[in-house]
Amino acid sequence: MRKSNDRDRRNEARKEALLESLKFPKDICMGAMKVTMTGNKEAWIENYRGILEYTDSLILLQGKTCQVCFEGSGLSIDYYTNEDMKISGCIGCVRYI
Repeated sequence: MRKSNDRDRRNEARKEALLESLKFPKDICMGAMKVTMTGNKEAWIENYRGILEYTDSLILLQGKTCQVCFEGSGLSIDYYTNEDMKISGCIGCVRYI
């Protein structure tokens, strides 16, 4: 299994290098999550795969290659579609897992 992981990492690195040389946006071509924040009060997330946990102090989202966790107080999802969402509240921490 280790060889498979190494090969997968090399393939990902090649894809990223190719996209970089062609100047294509990685978030669209590789399905990477895009997180845009306005201070610590609002966050817009694009290309997420699903909501794993949702409370007023923690929102955990699944992406293609990682998870992102928003921690704080008074957190809420103002809206969401299959492609994007807006989170508001007092965001104290954003962690990528």
